[in-house]
Amino acid sequence: MYRGLKVGAVVPARDEERNIGPVVRDLLALRDAAGGRVIDDFVVCDNGSADGTALRAQEAGARVVRQDRPGYGIACLTALAALAPVDVVLFTDGDGSFVAAQAERLLAEVAGGADLVIGSRVHGSAEPGALSPPQVAGNRVAALLIRLLWGARISDLGPYRAIRAASLRRIAMEDRAYGWTVEMQIKAIQHGLRVVETPVDTRRRRYGRSKVGGTVRGVAGASAGILRKIARLWVEQKTQTLRTGRRKEVDRS
Repeated sequence: MYRGLKVGAVVPARDEERNIGPVVRDLLALRDAAGGRVIDDFVVCDNGSADGTALRAQEAGARVVRQDRPGYGIACLTALAALAPVDVVLFTDGDGSFVAAQAERLLAEVAGGADLVIGSRVHGSAEPGALSPPQVAGNRVAALLIRLLWGARISDLGPYRAIRAASLRRIAMEDRAYGWTVEMQIKAIQHGLRVVETPVDTRRRRYGRSKVGGTVRGVAGASAGILRKIARLWVEQKTQTLRTGRRKEVDRS
């Protein structure tokens, strides 16, 4: 619990046998000022791993659910479905690229009144090689499109984030793949939620290769998914606006 808020951690992971254990242990080791655990529940979604990811996560203290259909979004949704009732959901990756202690930065912003807090890798420091050039470029393009289409200034689509559980239910997440992070941010903007960013540091993964930045297929798939989601949400918003306008005209007539 953090400042009276129950916190649940969600980690989607695939083939992270050598990374997932420290991620789980470091987050579960977080303590508040009174010495109590910060993380009240911890669910790892094993997204079709062919290695010992699930076993290592369990050994470290997490509850594990399995989802064989590949996809970042569906892995998050599967983990959320298994999460105990909490006030705040903390999302992070299972590759050890983020600093567990910096979760407090995210949670402090929520405790201070924010609905969604994004850990900004852009405003933090990054080890050389932590982010590939295509990842950096894609992030900038997505941030620019969100500013142009919704007038909101963001710097990052970072996966290290915290959101109030009530706000998460309100925005009704749907994406099953790489559009998950951008969907959350855009829907939060559309619903008028308070969205803030706080700097987080990024490390190179210690073992294995990134599913996104480590392969051409990963980069292309993630980029296409993000752009499709931005376009779809924009079209849906414009369509809804037109329908609302037409209804008002009919009512006036």
